[in-house]
Amino acid sequence: MQSWEWGKARISLGTPLLRYGLYNQGKLQKAFQLTFHKIPFSSQFVGYLPKGPLPDKELYEALEIIGKEQNCAFIKLEPDILEDETKPFRIYPKFLPSPKPLFTKHNFILDLTQSEDEILKKMHPKTRYNLRVAQKKGVEVKESTSDEAFKIYLKLYFETTQRQNYHGHNPNYHKKIWEALKKDNMATILIAYYKKTPLTAWMLLNFKDKLYYPYGGSSLEHKGIMANNLVAWEAIKLGKKLGLKEFDMWGALGPNADPKDPWYGFHRFKQGYGGKLVEYIGTYDLVFNNAVYWTFTSIDKLTPLKVFLLKVLGK
Repeated sequence: MQSWEWGKARISLGTPLLRYGLYNQGKLQKAFQLTFHKIPFSSQFVGYLPKGPLPDKELYEALEIIGKEQNCAFIKLEPDILEDETKPFRIYPKFLPSPKPLFTKHNFILDLTQSEDEILKKMHPKTRYNLRVAQKKGVEVKESTSDEAFKIYLKLYFETTQRQNYHGHNPNYHKKIWEALKKDNMATILIAYYKKTPLTAWMLLNFKDKLYYPYGGSSLEHKGIMANNLVAWEAIKLGKKLGLKEFDMWGALGPNADPKDPWYGFHRFKQGYGGKLVEYIGTYDLVFNNAVYWTFTSIDKLTPLKVFLLKVLGK
């Protein structure tokens, strides 16, 4: 989400976006991009900086200038920094821990530098069994960047959001992200077919040395043949083929996940592949207008704020 290409996609959606570099003696030290989103019924904006650098004093000084120049009520940051990476550093106290994150604080990261045999051995036995079932049943997974593949993905994605009742971006959002990133060989779609019927489709993105699984969808047809498990395995093999080092599975519950949590099924599915459960430092807000910020934050009394934030920020 800090790649130049992701920025191009956001600009193509009409989202205001600015890119910045922080220099020391003429040498670039940090680079980041953030988007700006109009707050309904207000003249001000929310700045959003996802997957960016550590919120230290240097970043604070830069964002203080940016926030005031761009008429921001606040800037929301979700740093791509793990808890165990911050020990030599300090989060600047002007950044407030946010009551409303968008990204989960935990995630599964799978090491792709392992051999296929090593990855298979570390999988949960049930996961390993399920992908073997799919293989024996004749499920076929195809990789594609075609328009037809994207249409199949979109259909299955929205079938899933409706069935499981969670917020999904509109088709135009997915289209712009897809078009922008596939031009630079940063996106592909995997589709699992059973008897020529598409059952599961994932959009996979890659940047630097990571493969990302942000979006996917599936059908209720033929649930017993475990097409989802085989798609995940083929995604792992694709990441290895591309020479990538890690597979970022885009969010999970914490170490003591509650089986009653509505997201527990997603968590357990990802957990089965043997990745490391990591914890990020969390979400922070840099506030410039307390009145607007707390009004905005209290909207969850009327509607689930995470859905509201997703609609406003377009994550």
